[in-house]
Formats: sequence, structure tokens, C-alpha cells
Amino acid sequence: MAAPKVKKGTTQPSSEKMSTTVLFYSILLTLQYGAQPLISKRFIRREVIVTTMVLTCEVAKVICAVILMAKEGTLKKVFKEWTLIESLTASGLPAAIYALQNSLLQISYKNLDSLTFSMLNQTKIFFTALFTYIVLRQKQSMQQIGALFLLIMAAVLLSIGEGSSKGSSSSNPDQILFYGIVPVLVASVLSGLASALCQWASQVKKHSSYLMTVEMSIVGSLCLLGSTLKSPDGEAIKQHGFFYAWTPLTPIPVLANALGGILVGLVTSHAGGVRKGFVIVSALLVTALLQFMFEGKSPSLYCLVAFPLVISSISIYQKYPYRVKKKEL
Repeated sequence: MAAPKVKKGTTQPSSEKMSTTVLFYSILLTLQYGAQPLISKRFIRREVIVTTMVLTCEVAKVICAVILMAKEGTLKKVFKEWTLIESLTASGLPAAIYALQNSLLQISYKNLDSLTFSMLNQTKIFFTALFTYIVLRQKQSMQQIGALFLLIMAAVLLSIGEGSSKGSSSSNPDQILFYGIVPVLVASVLSGLASALCQWASQVKKHSSYLMTVEMSIVGSLCLLGSTLKSPDGEAIKQHGFFYAWTPLTPIPVLANALGGILVGLVTSHAGGVRKGFVIVSALLVTALLQFMFEGKSPSLYCLVAFPLVISSISIYQKYPYRVKKKEL
């Protein structure tokens, strides 16, 4: 028997609207990720203290998220229902995991050549899919699993051209293993776990993505401020001032990065961490295209080979979603 017309009319437009929203956010994030390296290179001087940019970016994310919540009319309700326990569960844990992940990546990058680092770092796509299944029981079809491996292959190829230019700073095998390979693999596992937890908080606990952005930015800023007490950046800020070497154009890449942070939350909330991985790899192609357009740098052979892999992986992943079998119903 055919389903009632009312049901079709109420669910299908909603589903189509959601798909359009996800596509819109994904395209914006792809463009932002792709353009960010060029914008940063053009508008940020080498002398700028990195910590000052990160902290300013986190503040900008908080301000943008609060403005967007106010525009939606949800600001008063969100903060009225806010509790510390729920905040720590939804945002505090992922923020702490991301902070640890970033520290591990810094350790690893100093002890691995860029090619090995980039290749191992792409395993976070696999771990995101794994933890999405463990935390959310979100299964992948065989075709989608194949698409994920195609995406990882593309990500590795896109990293090779850039990564092969830097050699390893260490020749000690034990140091490479324990301070290079192990940290980057642990960081990939943590990245997948944090992404799945963020998706769980937004999709299951219905935690606002804007509120999560605010909470994670505050936690991340506090962790960063704590680390500056004994870091070279902290000493540089004391000696030269917070906005040392900034120009009137420096806020442009900082604000663009803040916009990217907001979009990451929206894409994760609406589409999940796995699809965010597709966006990030696609952005590498956008970077290559923009470099060709504005800097005259031709795409490498690796980039040309990776392009059809990315397109194929996205097409396969979208076309063959996991379908629940009758026995599982």
C-alpha cells in the first residue's frame, strides 16, 4: 500500500533542505580550507607570534558563534539551559583531546620527515569512521569503506609533493619510532575519537554546534594560556607585546580561520566527522588550484592523479549509503 501523501510532503522537503544545507556548509568549508594557506602566507609576517593568532582566532570564534545564536533567537534559551556537567561532557572532553592531539603532532613533526608524517596523519580518516561506528553505531557500506580507502590514497598522494622536500631531523631509529611514528598514530586515533564525540554531542545530545564552538574555544584558550607561561611564545609576548609584527591585514586570515572553525562545527553537526574528512581532502585540491591561479605554480603529477580519486570517493560514498537489512530492523 502506498504511503500517505501527507507523510511524503512533510518529510521529503525537510530531507532535501537538510541536504542543501549540508552541501552549502561543505562547499564553504572546502573553499575556506583551500584558501587559508594562501591567505595566511600573504597577510601574516614571519615575525608574528603564533600563539597571539591562535588566541585571537578563538576569541573571534566565540564572538561569531554568540552573534549567530543571537540572530537565530536561541542565545537566551541555550545559556538558560546550560550546565557545567553537560558542557564538560559535550565540549570539555573533545577540547582536551584535541589539545593533546596537537601536542603529539608537534612532537611527531620534529622527528619525522614530512612525507612519512603526512602519510601517517591521513589515517585519522579511518579512525574517524571507526569511532563513529563505536560511539554512534553508524555503519558504513562496503562501497563506502572502499571510498574511504580511495580518499586516504588521494590524501597521501596530495601530501607527497609537499612532504618530500623536508628530510627527517633525526637518524635514530628508536627516536623516530617513539617520538615520531607512535605520537602521530596516537594523534590520529585521538582525532577520530574527538570527532566522533563532537558528532555524538550534536546529533544525540542535541548540543548546539554554536555553543560547542564557544565552549571548545574557551577550553582551548585556557589550555593555550597555561602553556604560554613557560613557552618561547610566552616570553616573546612579554618582551614584544601581544600584537607584535601584526599589520592591518593580519586579522583577515585570523577571521577566515575563525569562520572555518564555525563551519567545522556545522558540518560535523549536520553531516558527521567522516564527511568532514572528505571536505578536508577536497580542500587540498582547491589549494593546488588557487596556487596555480594566483602564484603560477602548476599542480604536481601527484595532484593530478589524486583528483579523480577524490571525485570517485565522494561519488561512491554518496551513492552507496549503508542500508539496514530486514533482519536488523
